[in-house]
Amino acid sequence: MNKFLARNLQTKGRIVRGGISAVLLLAALLCFSISIGLAILLLVSGLFVLFEAIRGWCVLRACGIKTRI
Repeated sequence: MNKFLARNLQTKGRIVRGGISAVLLLAALLCFSISIGLAILLLVSGLFVLFEAIRGWCVLRACGIKTRI
């Protein structure tokens, strides 16, 4: 399991994921008045992408899928 969570992102990938996280979290805040279910989904997604950015780890890359960034 330790190898699965090993860092696999460079700085550029971490910055991109940080930006995606910010967009998802902002969208979650804006959606709370429209749909709580959608807002929770966006919030959880944003927090997971933020975890990826902070940790320097990408779940897709850990599973062997090649990503551009």
